[in-house]
Amino acid sequence: MRTPNHWRRLALPLALAGLTVIAACSKDTADKPQQEAQSEQPAERNLPAPKEMPTVDVISEPTLSDAEKTEVAEIAKDLHKHIAVLASDKFEGRAPATKGEELTVNYLADEFKKLGLQPGATDADGNPSWFQDVPVVEMQIESTPLEIKGKDFEQSLQPLKDMVAFTQRQTPESQLKDSPLVFVGYGIVAPENDWNDYAGLDMQGKTAVILVNDPGYATQDKNLFNGNAMTYYGRWSYKFEEAARQGAAGAIIIHETGAAGYPWEVVSGSWSGAQISLEAADKNADRVAVESWITSDAAKSLFSAAGLDLTEEMDAAKQQGFKPKPLNLTASVDLTSKVRTSNSRNVVAKIEGSKYPEEAIIYTAHWDHLGVNTHADDGDQIFNGAVDNATGTAGLLAMAHQVAKMPQAPERSLVFVAVTAEESGLLGSKYYAANPVIPLGKTVAGINFDAMGVLGPMRDVIVVGYGNSELEKDLEKAASAQGRYLAPEDHPERGYFYRSDHFSLAKKGVPMLYFDSGTDSFEHGREWAQKKGEEYTAEHYHKPGDEYDPQWNLEGAALDLALGLDIGLALANSRDWPNWYKGNEFRAIRDNSSENRK
Repeated sequence: MRTPNHWRRLALPLALAGLTVIAACSKDTADKPQQEAQSEQPAERNLPAPKEMPTVDVISEPTLSDAEKTEVAEIAKDLHKHIAVLASDKFEGRAPATKGEELTVNYLADEFKKLGLQPGATDADGNPSWFQDVPVVEMQIESTPLEIKGKDFEQSLQPLKDMVAFTQRQTPESQLKDSPLVFVGYGIVAPENDWNDYAGLDMQGKTAVILVNDPGYATQDKNLFNGNAMTYYGRWSYKFEEAARQGAAGAIIIHETGAAGYPWEVVSGSWSGAQISLEAADKNADRVAVESWITSDAAKSLFSAAGLDLTEEMDAAKQQGFKPKPLNLTASVDLTSKVRTSNSRNVVAKIEGSKYPEEAIIYTAHWDHLGVNTHADDGDQIFNGAVDNATGTAGLLAMAHQVAKMPQAPERSLVFVAVTAEESGLLGSKYYAANPVIPLGKTVAGINFDAMGVLGPMRDVIVVGYGNSELEKDLEKAASAQGRYLAPEDHPERGYFYRSDHFSLAKKGVPMLYFDSGTDSFEHGREWAQKKGEEYTAEHYHKPGDEYDPQWNLEGAALDLALGLDIGLALANSRDWPNWYKGNEFRAIRDNSSENRK
């Protein structure tokens, strides 16, 4: 996750409790929305109504049988065991293409093997393997200050303090030299919304200055884009991609904590260490030369120098018919990169189905975190990533343990995929989606786990991207049996649905479920859990302080994993093929693969 996903979402206060992350967690580089998923949109989407929130006095503890209590206790014990190892200093923050990766992927393969699972991938010779090679490029990028010049104006924006600059181009050097700055509002081209922030512009050689999020969020108009809920047009990754499609030399996003969903420290921390990307034959020559973020204070200064008021321009940018504005300023910055090509690895294990082995339910979690960052201010430079995402990775092992003990394998296969490089833009899951071990048309459904709860059981189960798929009906049934209830996310404007690994498969049509515990604590109530979530975001998320604590109450995470198991096993022993709800942008893609399921 490059931006809060569970915990990432915790910037909202959803999590420690359930630990919901922003991914986000991740820096995602997904494709432009609705190009891969064009479908007829009905007048109204067939969405379930949100449930009435019960009060904290309704149920005092989860409603579990003795056997279920034993299962939850076993899962929690497994979680403690594996998180303690994966988040230890020995594993050096689990960065891809490092010693930390070697330790991590070998540990996971060894543990899956001990449980009696089978290798789920194949090597170059076609032999069974625990590892799916993911060709990546690691770049250690150093940036000069970002120099802004205009008539009677010069300002030097300092790396990390005022700006971060990086590049997707897999070359030793990249730069902007006196590139004219153009304010392009939200930087969106969305024909279906009759919206084009680049209308009439020739961006060749120029740098786009862009607002984060989208006009629906800015206006709170439910009829504009998706209203308060962020669309993919609001994601920073889309904005950099669109600037490249427009032929821009560079792209600068103005950071706002509310609109982005996380503070500046997350931006500076996430883009100051090694950057990982999938190896590209053209070395990503089609990307802009420099991608950058600047603080809101820096942006105010630039707009003032241009004779403009940033607040007024933001108001104009959220209106239909917005016209981009040259700022009569130029930007210059030099980037130098140490480029190293290597293979990272997804770890793939499976339990082969007893009757329909060619069909599968997939469980995903990302094993990577941020590694060692010498730019860290204090003495601790290891980003251990205990919550994000040693919890979800350990969860795969804990679930596999429970299934491995069953006397008979389910009818359909179960595939467990610990993916790499989520923090760098969902790269491992993106590679898996392009190279699946089970064809995506035969992949029944998937469940993703990211930054799980460490504060004990929660009554509410938060569905990220609530109202998207029929899997929510299965989740509601399983949650109700635990004495819990489903709830939509508190902050749909933060776009969490696009920030974790489920999104890579969702874009390909596979019905995916991403849920986690909320903040309605059985033991302590909502206010306590929300406060703990806020503390995590401020003090630990994407920081060296995200370390394992043996005092964590992992029964809440265990309950969530038990939900995932119940849903997956029920599907694995059925002939059901869940789908996206009508009107969802991924429904048409799924329907187009229906021939594979006859």
